Amino acid sequence: MKDFDDALTEILATIPRPLAAEQVALPQALGRVTANPIIARRTQPPLAVSAMDGYAVRASELPGSLRVTREIAAGQHDPRDLQPGEAVRIFTGAPLPPGADAIAIQENAIAVEGGVRFDDGIDSGRYVRAAGLDFHEGSELVPAGRIISPRNIALIAGGNHPWVKVHRRPRIAIVATGDEIRAPGEPLGPAQIVSSNNLALSAFVTAQGGEAVDFGTVGDTLQAVEDVAARLTGFDAVVTTGGASVGKHDLVAQGFGNQGLALNFWKIAMRPGKPLIFGRFGSGLFLGLPGNPVSSMILALLVLRPMMRAMMGLSPDLPRQAARLSHALPANDQRRDFIRARRLPDGSIDAQARQDSSMLTTLLAADVLVDRPAHDSALPAGATVQVIDLRSLGADF
Repeated sequence: MKDFDDALTEILATIPRPLAAEQVALPQALGRVTANPIIARRTQPPLAVSAMDGYAVRASELPGSLRVTREIAAGQHDPRDLQPGEAVRIFTGAPLPPGADAIAIQENAIAVEGGVRFDDGIDSGRYVRAAGLDFHEGSELVPAGRIISPRNIALIAGGNHPWVKVHRRPRIAIVATGDEIRAPGEPLGPAQIVSSNNLALSAFVTAQGGEAVDFGTVGDTLQAVEDVAARLTGFDAVVTTGGASVGKHDLVAQGFGNQGLALNFWKIAMRPGKPLIFGRFGSGLFLGLPGNPVSSMILALLVLRPMMRAMMGLSPDLPRQAARLSHALPANDQRRDFIRARRLPDGSIDAQARQDSSMLTTLLAADVLVDRPAHDSALPAGATVQVIDLRSLGADF
């Protein structure tokens, strides 16, 4: 069996560069990954503008009375200089007239004949947003390799970009196998089970920023596997579930092999998910996952996610953090173990839940995965372990 780290390194080495860039309209850029730095095409604000409704003044002339001769609203540009003894009625967002250096707010204004009076002085720059306060033309707004968030959308729009270059979404084909599998809502025999893998993996791919194409479930015959394999062209990766072991009905490697799968390795020293198939298929990659739903989802997180992130120019790393056990653990065997566990109110980790790879309820209840090395010695309560924080992934997992 192949070591987990060695396997992941080999997989990522087959992705030497991100997918090609494409240009999309800014409203369609949410969740996409920038292919190059986004540079401001203008200064924001382009001129010194008022931060409040009030009067544009020279701070040195207050306190005192000033004549009011005109007004400037947001979007208007009045290039006339502010004259001595003059105040200009101004509104939030409007550019200051040349010579003005402060805004005296409306609440402090006292109307007098022909103008306005202020009984208190103000400092130069008060309630003024200087030109370039936010950013200047030529400034980097968003670096390359950044997932575009709603906040990024606001900044990119402010920089006057209606279009952005982003990495193409990875196209991932999803195929489930198994005679016992039926789609949700279909009639079920006494020995049949409801399919979840293809739906969950399609959702996972979409949540990671990819484009999932679900080919449903195929039966456990070599012909059925070969037939679906022949249809899978033009994908960046093909992901199958089920049929990845070595039993009589585990036909994925053989069926795809007959259609051109170049196998890199089969089996990985980890739990859950030992029967992992990896290779190249057509112009893309091939990932054969086990049929147990928890194994499928854990491998999606630990292997498919890094693959997709590398394709999109993102760091493939899944950060670990230290935590302490609330109880003792026995020694581990030769397989690296990813234990579904809960974080207790005191911050310690409870890893005593049953680890059956068919139990989706245990996976859903897990706050963390305990990443336990192969051949790890027995650990006492309070021992430090490395964990992957699942809650930090939010709706992505």
